[in-house]
Amino acid sequence: MLDQRLVRDTPERIVDQLSRRGLKLDLTALQMIARQERDLQQQRSELQAEGNRVGRQVGELIRAGEPPHSPAVQVLRDQGNRLKQQVGVLEEEEKSLEARLHDQLLSFPNLPSPLCPEGRSEADNVVVRSWGQPRRITNGAAPLQEHWQIAERLGLIDTERSVRIAQSRFVTLLGQGARLERALISFMLDLHGRRGYREVMPPILVNSASLTGSGQLPKFAEESFRCADDDLWLTPTAEVPITSLHRDELIPAEQLPLKYAAYTPCFRREAGSYGRDTRGLIRLHQFNKVELYWFCHPDESEAGHASLTADAEAVLQALALPYRVLDLCTGDLGFSAARTFDLEVWLPGAGVYREISSCSTCGDFQARRMDARFKRKEGKPE
Repeated sequence: MLDQRLVRDTPERIVDQLSRRGLKLDLTALQMIARQERDLQQQRSELQAEGNRVGRQVGELIRAGEPPHSPAVQVLRDQGNRLKQQVGVLEEEEKSLEARLHDQLLSFPNLPSPLCPEGRSEADNVVVRSWGQPRRITNGAAPLQEHWQIAERLGLIDTERSVRIAQSRFVTLLGQGARLERALISFMLDLHGRRGYREVMPPILVNSASLTGSGQLPKFAEESFRCADDDLWLTPTAEVPITSLHRDELIPAEQLPLKYAAYTPCFRREAGSYGRDTRGLIRLHQFNKVELYWFCHPDESEAGHASLTADAEAVLQALALPYRVLDLCTGDLGFSAARTFDLEVWLPGAGVYREISSCSTCGDFQARRMDARFKRKEGKPE
């Protein structure tokens, strides 16, 4: 979530920065709410100061010998009670305005990093580096089989029975296919454990507050599966429960960075992908994923982002999979991201690079949404 002070005090900066994402915003209504909230705070402060003054007068009268229940003292006490009631009314109005401001800010994406390349679409993404030697697989004049055709022929997956069990965009892994996936998950977790990550096995059902903290709600509600009778959702990514590991917490600065690696099944409705990748393993409603996540000091954010990306690259290098790293342009950034490096693996049969991982830094965007703070030894919570 964006800093309310920035929205209130420097709205032109917010409009300018979000325009880099291709968004055109009118912050007039938001500024009006912020100004009303500030005016109420000022009025409340003045009434509280007046109440304190009246309270001191009561004490002075009693110390001067005035009986505690005398008319003069009672007049002041009545005045003090009226002031308290007025303060209470203003506090409720403040809470209402704060909730409105908070709800509106939840719909705003993160500000792009100054380091992001400018652009409107994936065509403007910048290749940072490549690793390995891409090669093509050909079969003479005959067309190559698709990956799902090969996997079905080898008995690694079963899509037909998966439709019977669930619906389209689900797959059942069989035999060596299931063993391979399990082995890859263990390989990744072991690799990242050796690189300093703490392994986590979080819940895969998460509440709305967790999805809001990571940035999936309210914007992407239609992309997630929700339980009908409870405030629970199937997690679309392990990022959601890991983010909420430290929701509403104050972390000592000396404990940072906290580095987590988690494996979870992930669930996505893929509501906006109708007609794309309808067969195979590319775009499923349910898939397994190993997630890397850092809680780090703001001063170390850029270095931490680079390190996390290198950790993800280490998996591809260990598997000898050629890949390239893309620096996403401002118009192609995800909602919560300030900057993103995409890892794209070379698919030799298709002759294309395909995104396999997104490594993002979010600045304080998610921390504000979930009220996670840190504190230096000699300082205030930040």
